[in-house]
Amino acid sequence: MKLIMAIVQDKDSNRLANEFIDANIRATKLSSTGGFLKAGNSTFIIGIEDERVEEALELIKKTCQSRKQYVSTPMSLDVSLDGQVPYPVEVEVGGSTVFVLPVEGFHQY
Repeated sequence: MKLIMAIVQDKDSNRLANEFIDANIRATKLSSTGGFLKAGNSTFIIGIEDERVEEALELIKKTCQSRKQYVSTPMSLDVSLDGQVPYPVEVEVGGSTVFVLPVEGFHQY
């Protein structure tokens, strides 16, 4: 048995949750916040049998594609001191960060 922790952008989380339901993969969804852009994320926690890990990873990969997006530079990152307005910067968002961990035990009460 494995524990999958998948951190995905909020824009992808509902589609991913529906994909898990369709595939009969039980997952717990938690709201989380990213560090760099302080954007909303969702973290899925999935306990799954070893033989279904690749299936779950394929669903995540298919559903959570990275994409380019323009964001304004946060004032704290704006190094100009001459009063200029922050300008939009293109960054890559979306995609997923996934951890697959071994499970020593599983208990359901």
